[in-house]
Amino acid sequence: MKSPKHYKFALCLTVFLCAASTLLANPLIYPAAKPSKGKKIVLIGDDHEYRSEETIPALARILSRHHGFDCTVLFGIDDKGEIEAGKSNIPGMEALGDADGLVIFARFLALPPAQMKHLQAYLNRGGPVVGLRTSTHAFNYKDKNDPYYKHHFRYDGDDYKAGFGHQVLGQSWVGHYGKNHQQSTRITIIPDKAQHPILRGVKDIHVQAGGYNAEAADDWNILTMAQPLMTMEVDGKPDESKPPMASEWTREYTGENGKKGRVFTSLYGASEDILNPGYRRMLVNAVYWSLDLEEQIKADSSIAFVGPYKPNTFSGKGYAKGIKPSAYEGFESPIPAHNNVATKKTGKKK
Repeated sequence: MKSPKHYKFALCLTVFLCAASTLLANPLIYPAAKPSKGKKIVLIGDDHEYRSEETIPALARILSRHHGFDCTVLFGIDDKGEIEAGKSNIPGMEALGDADGLVIFARFLALPPAQMKHLQAYLNRGGPVVGLRTSTHAFNYKDKNDPYYKHHFRYDGDDYKAGFGHQVLGQSWVGHYGKNHQQSTRITIIPDKAQHPILRGVKDIHVQAGGYNAEAADDWNILTMAQPLMTMEVDGKPDESKPPMASEWTREYTGENGKKGRVFTSLYGASEDILNPGYRRMLVNAVYWSLDLEEQIKADSSIAFVGPYKPNTFSGKGYAKGIKPSAYEGFESPIPAHNNVATKKTGKKK
């Protein structure tokens, strides 16, 4: 029979190993291909529904292999060190300390202060931000005494009204525009914005994510308009009850140090959205623009996927389970690492 000391030791060892597993889970690093741009980008993928944990590593590989950016990818991580969509735990946030750029795709998070302080420091220095889809409501703190409660998407204080989404991206959560999962979206370029660097080489954008409402502000430079369609197909008829609404825009926010930070916001970005070449190119171009590298944007640069990419259809909690970030190391492993998501109709794995 084991003594109480043995049990205590075993318990401590288990706790230590779980903690170590979580700590080592992030980050996933894709080093820049040559020639390097000499820029480090941190990409965060942690939402509950739109499969950002698939969009983000796929985008990071493209930026690293084809465009010479050093990319650090961070996910929501559970206590086993596995990716959990929408988990309010993102180890590795300290990577933002020397980051030149940030791509964020998050939803309803309440990160602990030890992690959130790194994002706050990045924003304080006016770091560039590319924000996708649910990042308009990236944070949803329940405790009003939390030191970062002001980032809450419905924060009502005048010092940081409507939180991160409104203050940085220009938009907090407003609502759906049409029936999500039933209506896809056609995105068109505003004619007099066609020469904007972010739109260089961009055409024929169709995405699977349904429409979001947008309440345009005076400081938005609106680049594109989104038209909800009656079906999920690229040739779907427009929903005549819903005229086009703003979908992508640029703006600036001001850091604590007074520096202006460039921002590109897209109300789309689901895992299947980036299958569309026009949309994918727009995101790559937006990263360049956010870093003041618009002169280097080429209309015909490679945006090919690096390694197999067969994304899951987005759905609430419908993410592939049991995957650790290490499954995506290198450039040849499939994204997702495996597909074990149950279908809505049959409940069977597909």
